[in-house]
Amino acid sequence: APALQVHDVRDFIKLDIPPRDVLLAPWLESASLAMIYAARGVGKTHFAMHIAHALATGGQYLKWKADKAVPVLYVDGEMPAPDMQARWRALFDATGIEPEADMLRLVSRDLQPFNDMPNLADADGQNVIGSKVGNARVIILDNLSSLIHGAKENEAEGWEPVGQWAIKQRAKGRTLIFIHHAGKGGGQRGTSKREDLLDVVIKLQRPTDYRPEQGARFAVQFEKARSLYGAAVAPFEAQLETGEDGRMEWSLSEAEDHGLLLELKAKGFSLSKMAEELGCDKSTVKRRLDKLREAA
Repeated sequence: APALQVHDVRDFIKLDIPPRDVLLAPWLESASLAMIYAARGVGKTHFAMHIAHALATGGQYLKWKADKAVPVLYVDGEMPAPDMQARWRALFDATGIEPEADMLRLVSRDLQPFNDMPNLADADGQNVIGSKVGNARVIILDNLSSLIHGAKENEAEGWEPVGQWAIKQRAKGRTLIFIHHAGKGGGQRGTSKREDLLDVVIKLQRPTDYRPEQGARFAVQFEKARSLYGAAVAPFEAQLETGEDGRMEWSLSEAEDHGLLLELKAKGFSLSKMAEELGCDKSTVKRRLDKLREAA
């Protein structure tokens, strides 16, 4: 093994280390590790695909902007190929923008020999995926459960080989985005050790007043974001809708903490007291209560 490199801190701060590039402002940087997780059916693949498209085209998604296009490899281990194909067509149609050649490449499970995907939990599988990275600066892995075989999801040891591989990719300047499922308790499924290495963790969660006919509607919550604070990581709601021209488009709104609102109501708080606790006016509280009543 190579000798361990040790630097005097006074020499270390003088090293010419290139700063990270901001790939999707303000939260996604080069040479970083991120996770996006949600319960089944919430819309995490829609979310991940739009992020991939914004990165590969130098475009925008929700509140976030890519200043320039970067190559992306999207590894899909779960979605049926016809459904994935239809989604990409709809996305290109909605934005009117297709990425240039080799800027957004896709690995689809359905199109692999024997419908089998490389296993991220062992060296052979990591090498197979590594051999196809090519020029990609961002690798999106959708999703962990379909790309890791044989490892116990709830145990830290099962994540160890994947985490070490991710660190090596980061050291090469690549950004990895893991797409993952939420567990029964609402947090990311399996060992919490996954989050130790990550720079960013985003949770997508259905609002309390969600209705099935609303499709992909969720609250975007930053559970971890190194070096970010305030408005950059404030929660908000996003909904995928069909516009007047028949194309899909995203609408944004302020996130509403229905859980706290219901808790205050159950305690018998007045509208004025609830408004004080929530930091809004009485009319906003009444509107939110009316929405919850209609949804029920």
